[in-house]
Amino acid sequence: MRSITLSQAVNEAIAEEMRRDPTVIILGEDVAEAGTPFKVLSGLVEEFGTDRVIDTPISEPGFTGIAVGAAMTGLRPIVDLMFGDFLYLVMDQLCNQAAKTHYMSGGKLTVPMVLRTNLGATRRSAAQHSQSLHALVAHIPGLKVAMPSSAYEAKGLMKTAIRDNNPVVIFEDKLMYQDKAPVPEEEFLIPFGEAKVHQAGDDITLIATSSMVQVAQAAARLLAAQNISAEVIDPRTIAPLDCSTLIESVKKTSRAIVIDEGHQQYGVTAEIASVIAHDAFYYLDAPVHRMGAMDVPVPFSPVLEDLTVPTPDRVVEQAKKLMRGVREHVA
Repeated sequence: MRSITLSQAVNEAIAEEMRRDPTVIILGEDVAEAGTPFKVLSGLVEEFGTDRVIDTPISEPGFTGIAVGAAMTGLRPIVDLMFGDFLYLVMDQLCNQAAKTHYMSGGKLTVPMVLRTNLGATRRSAAQHSQSLHALVAHIPGLKVAMPSSAYEAKGLMKTAIRDNNPVVIFEDKLMYQDKAPVPEEEFLIPFGEAKVHQAGDDITLIATSSMVQVAQAAARLLAAQNISAEVIDPRTIAPLDCSTLIESVKKTSRAIVIDEGHQQYGVTAEIASVIAHDAFYYLDAPVHRMGAMDVPVPFSPVLEDLTVPTPDRVVEQAKKLMRGVREHVA
């Protein structure tokens, strides 16, 4: 077991799958010569050539549509979407074509395509390059959505996604590319729909996605110093969602906070809170509390931007209120 960055883990996963399967290709803006703006794919074009690592014109709908057709006819394309904010440009190709082809063909066609992109604010990139839009595609039947929280998850989930016969969207937090974590040298895959319990606890369950897992873990450490035992769970995929692990945890702790960097209104926190309220209602000692991004465009001002996303201190504050039985109105 060695410690590598999330960026290296993604690169390793893709390289291993390209060596294993000659039908795997990558296409997107600046994926070859530049290795993407975040340098995640650096070195792949030298090994696999420009026939398999393909720089495209600046036309997200165009190259995503090409990938859908390539997937339908025998390839396994990885679409690199430079920023998650550009999802709006490819919604027809992804949600109206890739997600529906298997159903509309009566199971005769599949679209084994991966769309890898990113999310996350507090990088000072302003409103059009800082959004976390994973709830948009998780809403669409036929798409799978993975959200790695460390280098370990990034590698295991990416390899699973590439081998899946369905279209998969993977969101990586752009602030985590240089974060290191232990990753096995031998091959491993992480099954979709299996949450990870990062630490056990008895008093409250903290369910967090992507980089919010680190926020939850930091909050759990602060709570432990105040004799509050928090269980931290990472769903790892939000479609499919491992409902049973979340429900069993809340049945044990009787309290839950759901933490996600997407906008709170109609978002991932609402869906997970609904699952818990439906199946663990009689075990709850307090309403499920949701903590998402503020429902405003992400500000460019650092002071304002930092206020829009959950922090460990705010999670601790809410956890203590739940422990005291304080109820708050949800605006």
